[in-house]
Amino acid sequence: MTQPRCYLSRRETFSAAHRLHSKELSDEENKAIYDKCNHINGHGHNYVLKVTVFGDIDKRTGMVVNLTDLTSYMKIHVLQHLDHKNLDLDVEYFKNQVSTTENLAVYIWAQLKPHLGDLLHEIKIGETEKNQVVYRGD
Repeated sequence: MTQPRCYLSRRETFSAAHRLHSKELSDEENKAIYDKCNHINGHGHNYVLKVTVFGDIDKRTGMVVNLTDLTSYMKIHVLQHLDHKNLDLDVEYFKNQVSTTENLAVYIWAQLKPHLGDLLHEIKIGETEKNQVVYRGD
C-alpha cells in the first residue's frame, strides 16, 4: 500500500514598503509601466503569504511536516527579513531586482527551499485582495 500524501499550508502576514522601478528603464518608461506604484517615495502593502508543502503523511507523527517547524522557517527565513521593511532598501536581493510580487515570491521560495527541500510545493502571496501571485519553483 502506498503512503497517503497531503498538502499542508501555513498562512502568515507581513507589511512592507517598496517602489516599482527598474534600473533597466528610463524614468518615463517606469512611470508609464508602473504608474502610481512608481511614486518616488514608494508605497506599502499588507501582504498575505501562504506556503504550501506536499508530501507523504508520516506514519508515526501523522504529519507531512511539523507545523511548528514550518512556522519557524517562515518567521526566521522570511518574515524577519521582510516585515516592516522597505524591500528596495533593506533586502539585498531587491537592490538589483524590481520588487514586484512575482520577484518577491521567487525570493521567498529561495529562502525556504533549503529548509523544506522537495516538500516545498507553492508560495502564494496576496499583495492586495485583488492581486495574488503563485510560484511553484518554475
